[in-house]
Amino acid sequence: MRDVVKSLLGLVALGLAAVVPSLASASDDPDLIFKRSTVWHFLTPDHKLAVYAIDDPVVDGVACHFTLPEKGGVSGMFGVAEETSDISLACRQVGPISFKEKFEQGEDMYRQSRSLFFKKMQIVRGCDAKRNVLVYLVYSDKLIEGSPKNSTSTVPIMPWGDAPALKCGDWLK
Repeated sequence: MRDVVKSLLGLVALGLAAVVPSLASASDDPDLIFKRSTVWHFLTPDHKLAVYAIDDPVVDGVACHFTLPEKGGVSGMFGVAEETSDISLACRQVGPISFKEKFEQGEDMYRQSRSLFFKKMQIVRGCDAKRNVLVYLVYSDKLIEGSPKNSTSTVPIMPWGDAPALKCGDWLK
């Protein structure tokens, strides 16, 4: 009986550990722009493509849009579907660029769980100092046939109004 109680308490703790971090980052969630059905289901939710926007939390003036598939059906309805790794990404300068703090090459900009266990989508940021371009990479950490699916987008840092263009290389750790 003690073993059963210990197992149940362990599962509850594991569940809380998975939920609490996602609640803490709820304010940093991307904005849903729209969804488009791709496969129709009669009594359960359809498969969809969802387009989201997120502002870079460290670099003001940069916004990224990403599209990812969302599974419907019974598993999607109950939130236990394992989502595919197909994610596209486009980032653009949307205002004057300013840096809030120094950052490392390949630093996480955003992370999102894509399945019940172990699969995460990540958007990371880097700087091509030679060309003064911010580089964003989105990938899923679950390997597909030996290679992760990924997409890259670049944002050349341009002057905005009277403000001169900053150099991203000056903001690398």
